[in-house]
Amino acid sequence: MAEPKGVEPKVVKPKKSAGGRPDFASLGGILVGVGGIMTGLLLEGGKVKDVSQFTAALIVFGGTLGAVMITTPLPVLLRAARQIGSVFFDRAQAPDAIIEEIIGYATQARKQGIVSLEQQAAAIQDPFLRKALNLAVDGIDMSQIRSIMELEITLLEQDGEMEAKVFDAAGGYSPTVGIIGAVLGLIQVMKNLANIDEVGRGIAVAFVATVYGVASANLLFLPAASKLKARVRDAVRIREIMLEGVLSIVEGLNPKLIQTKLEAYRTQQPAQSKKSGAKAKVEAAGKPVSVEG
Repeated sequence: MAEPKGVEPKVVKPKKSAGGRPDFASLGGILVGVGGIMTGLLLEGGKVKDVSQFTAALIVFGGTLGAVMITTPLPVLLRAARQIGSVFFDRAQAPDAIIEEIIGYATQARKQGIVSLEQQAAAIQDPFLRKALNLAVDGIDMSQIRSIMELEITLLEQDGEMEAKVFDAAGGYSPTVGIIGAVLGLIQVMKNLANIDEVGRGIAVAFVATVYGVASANLLFLPAASKLKARVRDAVRIREIMLEGVLSIVEGLNPKLIQTKLEAYRTQQPAQSKKSGAKAKVEAAGKPVSVEG
């Protein structure tokens, strides 16, 4: 018996690019911050070469990297290094595209039954949505789907927080390492006290390491940590949209009602975004959430 014909859902696939959408706030912030400092230096009669010291950069960035390597497990450090691009490029999927895709699945499920989504589910690119929809197609209970997928969201949050803490740690170490570089420079100055001209020049060079340490912490490391935390919040919101959409399909809600429900996530501010259900249960109960088999 031939399967009933229905309207195929319009599957909206996120646009792919090598690095994602440029984050002009991050790129512009670096330009404005560094540009403001260098402009101020020039207005004060200084020169760019006054702060161009390879040895100072080597001390600050080498010492900071070493401290971070001691602090952070290697797998976390490598993951954090791969996330540097996420500071300047936004790879997140657009909520509108995800909502439209889910509404297409909901429309087909309402007309032909949720089992008809089996082929579409296997072709979904996002692993989280693919897994959730496959669980739904397999007839898994709603509470089980929610428990399993909320656990994945919680793990995503934890991994993201660990990666952001790597840059937080670098922002804490670099100013101190910069002071070490300044002290090392002053030690060399003390060797030339007989030559007053060399003393003045040496002191100026010595403090360049402090500038590198403080500037890198406040213009790169700490802002990068905050941006990565924001990226994690955005990723969690996208997965909450996916999960709520799939659960609404399983529940058999009208596609228009599902769309209205999911659109609430678009207007919600990131700072006010609700915590994932699994994490909220952990905090409320004071014990881990178990996933029943």
